[in-house]
Amino acid sequence: MKTYIKQNEGTNIVNGRHMPYKCTAGKITIGWGRNLTDKGVSEYEATIMLDADISDASADLRRVFTYDEFETLSFNRKMALTDLMFNIGLTRFRGFKKMIQAIKDRDFDRASNELMDSSYAKQVGNRAIKNRDLIRGG
Repeated sequence: MKTYIKQNEGTNIVNGRHMPYKCTAGKITIGWGRNLTDKGVSEYEATIMLDADISDASADLRRVFTYDEFETLSFNRKMALTDLMFNIGLTRFRGFKKMIQAIKDRDFDRASNELMDSSYAKQVGNRAIKNRDLIRGG
């Protein structure tokens, strides 16, 4: 049954990833005919996507920091950095060169100040303040 439906439904795969597209009825769709416009995703499905995205953000942090640099951070600092990576992605995260270096140097006051001296902080407001406090306070 699944194979038959996949043969009959469209999909939009770019670089091995399913990307949203408009179906023939003009609805935003993903995968093999999942009508996001009318059906959306369930709480369970959204949680699976969130878990996958958090996992990706954690993996990306391990591309920026060595094992010791990241794994020896407190839970709160890891949480703040994961939230930042989740929100802005690897390319923009790497642009926080001074903050990254301050974290590597274990200068968390400087790191938190560098976080706040960014367009990110202006754009997300309270989210940046919470992450600053987690980085600073440990």
